[in-house]
Amino acid sequence: MTPDILCIGSVLWDIIGRSPTSMRLGSDVPGRITRLPGGVAMNIAMTLRRFGLTPALLSAIGRDAEGDELIAACDRMGLVTAHVYRSDDLPTDRYMAIEGANGLISAIADAHSLEAAGDKILRALADGSLGRPDAPWSGLIALDGNLTEALLSDIAVSALFARADLRVAPASPGKAERLLPLLTHPTATLYVNLEEANILSKMQSTTAPRAAEALLQRGAANVLVTDGGRTAAQGSQRLGVIEGSPPPVLVTRVTGAGDTFMAAHIVAQAHGAPREDALAKALRAAAEYVSGEIGS
Repeated sequence: MTPDILCIGSVLWDIIGRSPTSMRLGSDVPGRITRLPGGVAMNIAMTLRRFGLTPALLSAIGRDAEGDELIAACDRMGLVTAHVYRSDDLPTDRYMAIEGANGLISAIADAHSLEAAGDKILRALADGSLGRPDAPWSGLIALDGNLTEALLSDIAVSALFARADLRVAPASPGKAERLLPLLTHPTATLYVNLEEANILSKMQSTTAPRAAEALLQRGAANVLVTDGGRTAAQGSQRLGVIEGSPPPVLVTRVTGAGDTFMAAHIVAQAHGAPREDALAKALRAAAEYVSGEIGS
């Protein structure tokens, strides 16, 4: 199966505890605990598939029982797993989060196996399966910030990515600085929230449009900045900054919302939508996701 887009980064199990009540440090409340396929690359791929594209995953998954179960779940969803690096000695990664009515309370991402695998996950881009150094992949690539800073630095100058349309997202504010080598990449589009934008721009912008301007001033080619339920922005060196407002919804979950936004925007652009429409469609998809109208 020929993929429409490559999703490179974390593919793991999301273990999410959700409670309908507001929570604080030390809270012990009733709720629901779920385990679902997750990770930034996985969340993006699932949304892309739901919108009709065929994504291929480039990640590291263990040859343990959890890994076999995760690969089977990906295959059932129609995701291409033929190029996933399966490790005999690295366990399948996991992410654990607690969410309350007042949003994300805390989270821990255990992506150590992905980090340890390093450039092994990129083998298909060099061995002819998906490309070669003299004939690199020339389509869309969604890249997530769970990769190590060293690997992201290599990707920024690699011939394997020289012709790709790179769409890049940090895994979290704590990993945003890993994307600095890709900040000025000429074919990269950065998808960040306001906090992540401020980390990358080294500014303290108070709105998404100002943060988008700051990133463009730092040399970014294309950026999208979100700010929860407040005004979002899309910026381009060539076309400047535009704004969009997400529709108001009742928030029932937050984990995966940014990945849904990114995937919806990629699909809208792939279908030729003007940038104002692409931003609006992405905001609407993210709003539907956090409201629970779109399934996980």
